[in-house]
Amino acid sequence: MLNRSEFEVLYACMQGHASTQRCIAEASGLSLGSVNKAVKSLAKAGLVDAELALTDAGRVALDAYRVDSAIILAAGAGTRFAPLSFERPKALFEVRGEVLIERLIRQLRQAGIERICVVTGYMKESLFYLEDEFGVAITVNPEYATRNNHSSVWCARRHLGSSYIISSDQYFADGLFCSHCFAPFCTASRHEGRTDGLTLKLGSHGRVRSIARGGNDALRMRGPVYLDADSSRILLNALERDYDLPETRGKLWDEVMADHLTELSLYANEVPESAVTEFDFLTDLVAFDSDFFANVDSGILDNICATLNCTRDEISEVQPVKAGLTNLSTLFSARGEKFIYRHPGTGTNELINRRAETFALEVAKELGLDDTFIYEDPDEGWKISRYIEGCSELDYEDELQVRRALALTRRLHESGRKSPYSFDFWDEAEKIVGLLKDMRYGLPRDFNSLAETIAGVAAKMRAEAGEPVLCHNDLYGPNFLVRGEEMRLIDWEYAAMGDPACDLGNFVAQGSGYSVEQTLGILPLYYGRPVTPEEERHCLAAVAVVGWYWYVWAMYKEAMGNPVGEWLYVWYRAAKRFAAAAEQRYAAAE
Repeated sequence: MLNRSEFEVLYACMQGHASTQRCIAEASGLSLGSVNKAVKSLAKAGLVDAELALTDAGRVALDAYRVDSAIILAAGAGTRFAPLSFERPKALFEVRGEVLIERLIRQLRQAGIERICVVTGYMKESLFYLEDEFGVAITVNPEYATRNNHSSVWCARRHLGSSYIISSDQYFADGLFCSHCFAPFCTASRHEGRTDGLTLKLGSHGRVRSIARGGNDALRMRGPVYLDADSSRILLNALERDYDLPETRGKLWDEVMADHLTELSLYANEVPESAVTEFDFLTDLVAFDSDFFANVDSGILDNICATLNCTRDEISEVQPVKAGLTNLSTLFSARGEKFIYRHPGTGTNELINRRAETFALEVAKELGLDDTFIYEDPDEGWKISRYIEGCSELDYEDELQVRRALALTRRLHESGRKSPYSFDFWDEAEKIVGLLKDMRYGLPRDFNSLAETIAGVAAKMRAEAGEPVLCHNDLYGPNFLVRGEEMRLIDWEYAAMGDPACDLGNFVAQGSGYSVEQTLGILPLYYGRPVTPEEERHCLAAVAVVGWYWYVWAMYKEAMGNPVGEWLYVWYRAAKRFAAAAEQRYAAAE
């Protein structure tokens, strides 16, 4: 085996940097004395000749350090790069005239690395062309939406040996990759000030002692990681052991590696900060490439400019908004005003009538319920709204806010506006159940019994329903924007003609936390009078039916790879508890 100095000299000789020992020193970064000592050792072993050229034995010795593959992680959805990531994966962004992942592949090939695996996930089909055009292997990560990027490394495990592991959304200086590496390393650079990224603490000889999140004036991990065959084996064994642990699900692959540093001999390869450019947000791309916005092929930017009558260079401060349960949104500025761009989420075409939404938005604007609305494309489903600063969502415990929210709801119901579209929560739930069964989704054990209960309650509720009115149909806390004395009702995706009690059902079922008794207590705030027993049971039934709809809707979202977290249980509980309460009251009236 070679020591590090011998390896560096031998590699410099292979690269053609060995006309003199001084040239080797300059190319390798070693001192002239270290070069001289290594040359003598290599010559004695018959690995270089008198002209400092590699012998056949030298080439064999160096081959033990050859990088045999690279794994490019390109599966993530890149939500921080919204809205452009709605159109393409971040790996396909063109920066300074080159597509990020294509530049990366070319750099690897220039370094002599032929075996390259690209791990895809989000919009995977858009990356398939790389197989034919660049000769790379494509691996699809089916868990990219529910796990962090350790799952991509696991998917590419058959390609992992003496390998680089690289993120596709970084921009590397030329010459950062080598065809041969002496020892496993992670690339790092000195960062002044605070960083929230992964940082390194080193021991003797630059060995990585710990990897942690965040630090001040730290050595920040950024850029390629190289693992030799032994290190790859240790990492894969760790992933196999820990993959199903709950705490693993959210970890970066680097963090999994960090948990096993005692088993690894991992070193830091320190490079100038300029050698690796990270793009955490779209604004970072624009800062790095001032022509990015002007040159990027984007129908979204074209739509924004056409709607707001602005140019691309007038768009700034682009940042993602925390994704909702249904759609994806981006906050941006144009001409001194702030706006929200809403992009329809995966699977929404099967659930949402965008023409019905557009109609309702126009009505809501006329009625003074939602003055944020600017434009929606009824065919494609994208929407632009004004952003209102300083808003909070409805506080269900604040009686004044609840009273005002229900007054807005009553104003909508009594407006007399007739939509050409209707929405029945039980019928729509049945459509979703059909989709779930077609997908062979694993339904819960009590699903059928609860469905039967809800069906009975829904039948009684529908039998006593009055004339349909224009309803919001997604009436819950976050859709009320509260600012001082002002209140707006937003997000009209499900709005259509329906039973007004279902709006009250939404108000309760979607996160209010109200008991049956509390629900009965707020009904007079809507009706403006004491409530009859018939109205009480009708509204309780509506909470159950609405809760059921959102419960099966949540399962459909889960099936589509978009988990909704605790909401699934919230809606299940509303359906079950309020169905029991409604059943009791219907039975008592018979």
